[in-house]
Parts: sequence; structure tokens; C-alpha cells
Amino acid sequence: MTTITYSKRAKPVQEKHQGISTVLAFALLPLSGFATDIYIPSLPTMSAVMQVSEIQVQLTLTFFLISYGVSQLFVGSILDSFGRYRISLVSLLIFAAASVVIAVTHQIYLIYLMRIIHGFTVGAIVVAKRAYFVDLFTGDKLKHYLSLFSIIWSTGPIVAPFIGGYLQNAFGWESSFYFLAGLALVLALLEFIFSGETLKHATEFNLTSITKIYVAMVKTANFTLGIVMLGLAYCMVMVYNMTGPFIIEHQLHLSPVIAGYSSLVLGFAWMTGGFIGKATINRPFFKRVAVNLGVQVLFVIAMIISTSFIENLYTLIFFAFIIHVGAGFTFNNYFTFCLSQFPKNAGIAGGLTGGINYVIVSFLSYGIIYFVPAKDELNLSYSYSILIFLSLLVMYFIFKANRESKQLAK
Repeated sequence: MTTITYSKRAKPVQEKHQGISTVLAFALLPLSGFATDIYIPSLPTMSAVMQVSEIQVQLTLTFFLISYGVSQLFVGSILDSFGRYRISLVSLLIFAAASVVIAVTHQIYLIYLMRIIHGFTVGAIVVAKRAYFVDLFTGDKLKHYLSLFSIIWSTGPIVAPFIGGYLQNAFGWESSFYFLAGLALVLALLEFIFSGETLKHATEFNLTSITKIYVAMVKTANFTLGIVMLGLAYCMVMVYNMTGPFIIEHQLHLSPVIAGYSSLVLGFAWMTGGFIGKATINRPFFKRVAVNLGVQVLFVIAMIISTSFIENLYTLIFFAFIIHVGAGFTFNNYFTFCLSQFPKNAGIAGGLTGGINYVIVSFLSYGIIYFVPAKDELNLSYSYSILIFLSLLVMYFIFKANRESKQLAK
């Protein structure tokens, strides 16, 4: 594929601002987590205020995830051709405007539309910032930064529901979206001042050539199956996010603040799994992932058995914490692997990784809560069981594909 020198009209990132620009890039990675998690404690209230069903409110998450995933499937090629900076800056402004629209309306179908816009804009922003690191760094430094992605991203699920719980109690559900709008505007201003274009040479936007790159990536079995593992890992978190507040507020009769604290604890679980993944990155890959899945199997069985004797907030969070640590560990390992596979097409690889991941998450999480509504801890444990079983199955195929590729290489 030919490359073309990127337009000089694009403002390049200045060397004196590269440190601040890198911090801003990391700061934007958790935006997707904020967009999904900050209003989680408000889901029951939104259902009551707008007089719509729980499933209809949960669809606001599903529509975001679908559009966020789909956007990443093609936005990578656009970013590789037209640059990262201006697209992400405009996307931040559109995201802020959509957040304000959500806050001022109580029309569920208009909220669906705005959430779709949220998904597309956040997709462009996050893929652009992933590519930022591949544009500027190489070798061990790049590997170090990539391994931090899932850890930095997890600050969104940790902090967002904690903030959202208090906002819900003090100002109502709309305040979470005003917060998102304000956050996006502040980050856009800082991006305008300190950041800039990092793409040195743009790839010519040729659909035929781009399609060949996509096909080559998808045909790489370990890459594609690794993305499926990412989807299954994050789906464990999303199933809880879509149902946990209803269990805590409706079944256990606790407040949105408690739901926010619970999500905060489980956010730390995800981050803990990411840190463990980073700390064990040099150990045998299949051995550590197999041990991790084994631990998840043991604890989900214990979770199912325990519901026959005791069922309260503490048992719910304890078992979910262990399972989410395992999910964070899986995600950290496979995310680093997938994003480092195709450095010459970082935007496309990052977009494809995130896109397929979130498409899997959106459809699978909604399908699970539809057929196995997590009305209590037992049903949530069944949902986890399904996802862990599927993870074991995919791991078997990854191991098999890896063994076959080694035999062919001999």
C-alpha cells in the first residue's frame, strides 16, 4: 500500500508538549468507561422517572456499545488516512453536545440516538489515542505503554459509578450527563492547547487495499480469537453493570450510593487483574491464562453453591470481585497481544480490536440478561458461568491454533 505525506496544515504535536500530550492521551482512554458507568447507579431511577421498563433503560448501554464497537471497525482506516488530532478533537465537542441533549430530555428514543452518537464519537477518540502511542513509541517503551492501557482504562469503571452515585443522590440522573459534557469540553480545550497530529505519513484511502488489510488481520487466527477473549472478559463486567444496580436497589433495597460503591470496588477488581497481568507478562502465556480461568471456574461454582445458604451484598461483591479480577487479567494479556500485532497499521488494528470486542460485548451481554435476567445473585452466577465456559472453549481453540502454527513453522 502506498503512503502519502500528511498535510502540513495539520498541527503537529510539539516536542515540548509531548509529555502533557501523552498524559492527555492516557486521560482520554477511560472515556468509554465513563460514558457507560457514570450513570449505572441511576438506571433504576431513569426507569421510574421516564416510566419505561428496565430493559428499555438497559438498552441505552447496549446502543452505546454497538455503535462504539461498529465505529471502531472502520474508524481506524479513516484515522490512518486523515490523521488523529482533528477527528478526535471534533468528536469530543460532538460528544459534549450529545451529553447535554440527553440531560435535557426525558424521551427514551432521543436518548437512544444520542447514545449512538456517543458510541461513534468515543470510538474515534479512543482509537486515535491508542494509535498515538504506536505513532510515537517503539520497542519496550511501546510494550510498556500498551500493557498500561487496560489498567488506565479501568479508572473509568472505578471512578465513574462512585461519582455517579453521589450525583444521582444530590442532583438526579441528569447530572451525570452534564458531568460528561463538562469533562469532554475541558479535555477538548487541553487537547487544543497541548496536543497535535502524530501521524507522520498517511495511508492512501483506498477501499480495496484497506479491505485486504482487514481480511489479513481477521484471517490471523490468534489475533481474531484473542479479540473474542477480550469480548468475553469485558462481558463479565458489562453483565454486572447492566444488572447489579437493580439487584442492589430492588432486591437488597439499598441506595444508589451503595450501588456506586459496589461498582467502585469491582472497578478496583478489574484494575487489580490488569496489574497482575502486567506483573506476570514474561511468564508462559498459556499457563498463566489457564490458571486464571481455573480460578474463575472454582469461584463461580462456589458462588452458585453459596446462594443456597446466604445471599447478601457482601457475598455478591466478594464473588464478583474475584471473577472480575480474572476478567481484568485476561483482558490485559490479550489486549497487549492484539494491539502489538500490526504496528504498520496501528489505527486499523486498534479499531478492529476494539470494534469486534464491543460488538461481541453489546450483543452477548444483552442476550444473557434477556434470557437470564440477573434479578438476584444466583442468576448473576449463571451469567458468569456461561461466559467462563465460553472462555475455556475459545482458549482451547487458541491453544490448538498456536500449536498448529508452530508445527507448520518447523
